Amino acid sequence: MLFRDRMDAGEQLAEAIGLLNVKNVIILSLPRGGVPLGKIIAKKQGAPLDIILAKKIGHPTNPEYAIGAIAEGGAPILGDGYVEKLHAQWVEKEIPFIREEMARKRALYRESLKDSTLKDKNVVIVDDGIATGLTMFAAIKAVKEAGPKSVSVAVPVIPKTIYEQLKQTVDKVYAVKAPDDFLGGVGAYYASFPQLKDEQVKEILKS
Repeated sequence: MLFRDRMDAGEQLAEAIGLLNVKNVIILSLPRGGVPLGKIIAKKQGAPLDIILAKKIGHPTNPEYAIGAIAEGGAPILGDGYVEKLHAQWVEKEIPFIREEMARKRALYRESLKDSTLKDKNVVIVDDGIATGLTMFAAIKAVKEAGPKSVSVAVPVIPKTIYEQLKQTVDKVYAVKAPDDFLGGVGAYYASFPQLKDEQVKEILKS
């Protein structure tokens, strides 16, 4: 076990990042699990905290199996090439529902956030861990379309293969651990890994 909980993971990740030697930094957390870590990192950097909403696109017969992902303001990304051929109609129908859900979440969190722009900012996208990487890649795609100066990713744990892919996609990847033999799920690296509720996220953002 690497982390006691998300607070412990956030502290370890903040230490791995150190103090960034750039101006105009903004921390973007992926709700819900990435928000507690983003709060810690934003405080350490003296930077504002915001969110970037991203959601996986589930398989039509197994919603828990991700075949793609989409982030607010960005185009969807899909997994293996077969998805486009076999599930194109499903994805086309599913995307409006996902966008509607993200809009609802944005409205829910809005009162706890300040208006911010990503243009010409040094953006650090934070989550509580990465397994497949689909939602993170979708978030990166959406953020890049907003015209930032740089984009970095910070996560406590990530499979080594995804870590290497991300290094080719963003300016910097910060991680506490990038194992070759990933245990299959982010929660396997936490002693305590409860699902956060929207009200908890709102309170963290307000504070």
